[in-house]
Amino acid sequence: MIVITGATGNVGQPLVELLAEAGHTVTAVSRGTSAPLPTRPGVATAVADLSDVATLAPVLAGADALFLLVSGAGAHVDGPALMKHAEAAGVRRVVLQSSQAVGTRPGAASHAPLVELEEAVRGSGMEWTILRPGGFASNALAWVPMVKEMNAVHAPFGDVALPVVDPLDIAEVAAAALTEDGHAGRTYEITGPVAITPREQVAEIAAATGRVVEFVELTPEAALHRMATFMPPAVAEGTLAILGHPTDAERAVSPHVEEVLGRPARGFGEWARRFAAAYEA
Repeated sequence: MIVITGATGNVGQPLVELLAEAGHTVTAVSRGTSAPLPTRPGVATAVADLSDVATLAPVLAGADALFLLVSGAGAHVDGPALMKHAEAAGVRRVVLQSSQAVGTRPGAASHAPLVELEEAVRGSGMEWTILRPGGFASNALAWVPMVKEMNAVHAPFGDVALPVVDPLDIAEVAAAALTEDGHAGRTYEITGPVAITPREQVAEIAAATGRVVEFVELTPEAALHRMATFMPPAVAEGTLAILGHPTDAERAVSPHVEEVLGRPARGFGEWARRFAAAYEA
């Protein structure tokens, strides 16, 4: 049995579907938010809060593998206690979704909790794999209201290119690491196949939807004010730093998706076509 935390998210939801379709028994776990958990044969559901690891202990009973995804860059999660619970339950394999910034921006306060969580995973007695994705293509879903209401996207750093990743690729790499041998002790950087600017992303959305969508440059100050309304200030500042002033490593395309899956990573245009209906008025 495979336990998937964050099962209602952009990665967790397709990961549950992939594993269930492959015939694995899955327990889909969420924090009990309003988002519905997957319901299909072979998938059990559970509510647990990783900030209170004791709530996860009953869910882990009988599990062979654990996909670990924490909210808020890992804040308020006791990594050593969580790993202790998992080992005691007999979990053999753990896959952690971390962040590219753990490697590219060591010492950044915004990702310090994830650094500690990675250390706890590596120090466990289980087979471990760490996934470090870059920026998500699905972050563009935050633009849906603007596209619907104004046929425009207001965003900062319109001409700074980053190789954003399709969450479905993260889910497929996670599925491989959870179910196949050969991934233990590996840390995978997960990116898209090419760097793309926000302005180019908007053009891809326009092409996918068949509507005219204007890109409007937002000042960094205005962007920070907007982002701070739905994420912790340190995380908002760290995210804005990556968007505006990426390191060479953050601009680089990683080979790990193709290495694990045997095919190139999906491009942003493919993601946009898959989610075009979300932008319809």
